[in-house]
Amino acid sequence: MSYVPPHKRHDRNLTPTPFPSSPNSRPFTSSHHGHGNRLHHNTKVPYSKIMYAPHSIFLWYATSSDSEALALVPYDSAFLETKYRSKSLTLAVTDQANQVEEEEERAALKGIVKKVAANLVETGQHAMKEREESEDVKLLVVARIGKIIIPEWNSSVFIDSIKNASMNEEEVLNSSLVKKTFYTNVSEEYIRKIEELILEKFGFKLEVAKERYYVKIIDKRQPDSTILCKCIASHDGGLEIYKIELNQLRYMVTDISCISKNYNLRIMLSTIKKPKNLDVDVSNAIGQLIAAAVIDSDAIGGLRWPLGKESVADQYVIIEAWQTKNRVLSRDKFRVKVRVAHRFDFRTSTGEAANEVSFRFGGLPEQLTGQTLQEQRNVLPKVNREVYRHNIKDIERNFTGVHVGG
Repeated sequence: MSYVPPHKRHDRNLTPTPFPSSPNSRPFTSSHHGHGNRLHHNTKVPYSKIMYAPHSIFLWYATSSDSEALALVPYDSAFLETKYRSKSLTLAVTDQANQVEEEEERAALKGIVKKVAANLVETGQHAMKEREESEDVKLLVVARIGKIIIPEWNSSVFIDSIKNASMNEEEVLNSSLVKKTFYTNVSEEYIRKIEELILEKFGFKLEVAKERYYVKIIDKRQPDSTILCKCIASHDGGLEIYKIELNQLRYMVTDISCISKNYNLRIMLSTIKKPKNLDVDVSNAIGQLIAAAVIDSDAIGGLRWPLGKESVADQYVIIEAWQTKNRVLSRDKFRVKVRVAHRFDFRTSTGEAANEVSFRFGGLPEQLTGQTLQEQRNVLPKVNREVYRHNIKDIERNFTGVHVGG
């Protein structure tokens, strides 16, 4: 299987797809399970679904309503083109002369942040109910830097949805046909500048640098359920599991197109379950799959399996494997993870080396511990709303627009 190189940055000089009238910072709802046109998948490996909680929120905002300055422009990525068999597009400013006014964008962002913070609190309270039912549920509030990508084959549907949004007075719009993905690979230069900025300007400290391996497994009889094994290298050259997590359940996903910036922002609230007692068959299957793994720096994803060892009893199958080198920086309750991830997807037979940046919010997850449910309900909404507003504004203002290149 050939290696698929990381993406190249898109060229703003390419001819853009015309962009019609746009709503004023109005969100566009998007399909929960639409993540590209997977026409070339491995039929022997089933797809796992991204799981969403009941009443989950999935929105998309743009920081400008100036339709004259916006367009869908090509985004050059060999990896995405191979994986989805489609050219990729992203929302951008069409011409440097038509740059979005800073004051306009700041005002738009202020309104967006207010809504996102309120949605985080609301969905966080729903997630707390799940936590009431199981002590093994972990809450995560994360922001990621990347690019919102629309496959070319879906661009006309996207444009139609934007046009409908601009004429619709409702705050939340039903445009479920829009397919998009959030692509988190950023440039090496961006990673270097982010680390410098975080350490020198904002006073973060390097908490830990570590290397980790991840193996995602699916039970063909329960394709909606995934098992993620987090591993470290053992002394004998194999893998040693240090944590197992079950399905991630998403309560809120909000994408923000930061029109005048290099990158976009995704903010997500989700829960992850840590199993107490695994079924004996499941436990044995996991043990066999992990024991068969071979650490190989030349393999895509950093791991390989002997022929026929990627599954057990034709039921438990490896669907993804990746190796990461992480640097975690922290200040108070705010953590930033900078990592290089080498991934391989067994379902599409594609792999990539990606540079990624994510932010772990302080607030809701940390404050849940040690408080009664009544205290959480009375105190957390106001506290967290302010925490979220502050963190989101800081991330957008300081990290989505870091200058790279000439």
